[in-house]
Amino acid sequence: MNIVSKKAFEELKIAKRSLTNNNFALDQKVLEIINCVREEGDKALYRYTAIFDGVHLEQLTVTHEEFKEARNFVTEDFVKSIRKAKSNIIAFHEVQLEQSWFINQEDGITLGQQVTPIDSVGIYVPGGKAVYPSTVLMNVLPAKLAGVEKIAIVTPPQANGKVNPHVLVAAQESGVDTVYKIGGAQAIAALAYGTETVEKVAKITGPGNTYVARAKKWVFGDVAIDMIAGPSEICILADETSNAVFVAADLLSQAEHDEQACAICVTTSQSLANNLIGELNEQISHLERVDIVKKSIANNGYIIVVDTLQEAFEFINELAPEHLQLMIDRAIEHLPSIRNAGAIFIGDYSPEALGDYMAGPNHTLPTNGTAAFSSPLGVYDFVKKSSVIHYSKKAFDEVATDIITIAEAESLTAHANAIKVRGGL
Repeated sequence: MNIVSKKAFEELKIAKRSLTNNNFALDQKVLEIINCVREEGDKALYRYTAIFDGVHLEQLTVTHEEFKEARNFVTEDFVKSIRKAKSNIIAFHEVQLEQSWFINQEDGITLGQQVTPIDSVGIYVPGGKAVYPSTVLMNVLPAKLAGVEKIAIVTPPQANGKVNPHVLVAAQESGVDTVYKIGGAQAIAALAYGTETVEKVAKITGPGNTYVARAKKWVFGDVAIDMIAGPSEICILADETSNAVFVAADLLSQAEHDEQACAICVTTSQSLANNLIGELNEQISHLERVDIVKKSIANNGYIIVVDTLQEAFEFINELAPEHLQLMIDRAIEHLPSIRNAGAIFIGDYSPEALGDYMAGPNHTLPTNGTAAFSSPLGVYDFVKKSSVIHYSKKAFDEVATDIITIAEAESLTAHANAIKVRGGL
């Protein structure tokens, strides 16, 4: 991890962006996979699973027996922890529930908005470099609260042809009993267009690798998606009061996701920056995923030294990080200075890992600067809204002439006529 100035980091970021903008080759491969799944259905899914996962499946759907067997491979402590996290996630997301509303005006006018759940959702749960039962909870539970009736999970199979038992138990605990052993762009295509086995859904959510992200981009419009998620990110704001041990541990907690994960510390303290280098090197040596962490830190890890907190806030709002930790003196007082961040963690004892698993707010968050205009996954992502309009004859007559005037100004005479035939005008 390098210590750089804000200006130097911005130059690096621009250079890296120019190198990653060209996704032509990746898109060509993803589109080929999508088209094959559309044309060949299950046959393509079996073939791609053999190619990409090295597994020759006999069936694509997890059976009742496999769900039952999964319970034998997880501990009771895991089940208890999942249930505790589930309770916290539900408690947080229940507050997001929206109600239909109506306004009854004078003269027989009723206006409103009807809120209804999306009919069906497909959730992608990664299973490559790591396993994510927490992603099951974070995606399924808000959908359940919204009232979605059909929820299916897609996730890559393990080498033994089965889905990770922790994922299956999390699915059961969340109330999902349809899980497909499919990963990658082919899984997104199957959810978007359907196959003999996989039922088409109305919306796809959940994170994944670059193939999954690009596939979601290409099927958007035929189905809805939550977001196009990039590699995971963390930004920590630190000062001379910050605990370098905590800061290092939290940076590394994101770096272990994959080699492309981004870990940044912004600090007003040169001494903290210097101490952090030594602490990172010490902690890395004790981690299980040391190779991934080292590559991530080397390629995408930065300590950025700024002169003032105001400069730091400006930088953070421009960066719009997925995860932001405020580990500075009187951190909560500075919350209003943050405009762009997916999730904000305040103080020494609110690490990003707390949000990943247990706190309750969703850990499916906007990445790659999209926190500047988008939000964490929530119940609101699993509902749709319809406007409701009712006019009585009397109320209609009072506005008929105005509607005709506007319609004729737009040369939409059929619109005007639809009013005239009702009003005798």
